[in-house]
Amino acid sequence: MFLTNNFVLPALMVAELYRSRWQIELFFKWLKQHLKIKKFWGTSENAVRIQIYCAIITYCLVVIAKRRIKIERSVYEILQIIGISLTDKTNLRDLFDKSNINNVNERFGYSEPSLFNF
Repeated sequence: MFLTNNFVLPALMVAELYRSRWQIELFFKWLKQHLKIKKFWGTSENAVRIQIYCAIITYCLVVIAKRRIKIERSVYEILQIIGISLTDKTNLRDLFDKSNINNVNERFGYSEPSLFNF
């Protein structure tokens, strides 16, 4: 059952509008899950578009690198490692060949806080 206040539109058109809106919802869900966009920094349409384009480009570049270098990690892990080592001048292939996520964390001084670390 679809609700509408436009009684002129045929039922198939109302169903098509719901389907289109649902596709938009699915796209934003995908954005949040894969591109880690929690909020939009700008308020203008252009700012939102730029942020979405940058996130999609970043995601695509990581997927391309993952396939070319044959990295056996998730896209999330790859983004984590790249985020940690942004200021380090290490070749991507070397970064992923020589270390696992724990070694990268130790190398750059990141560790999980512990309650009993005195």
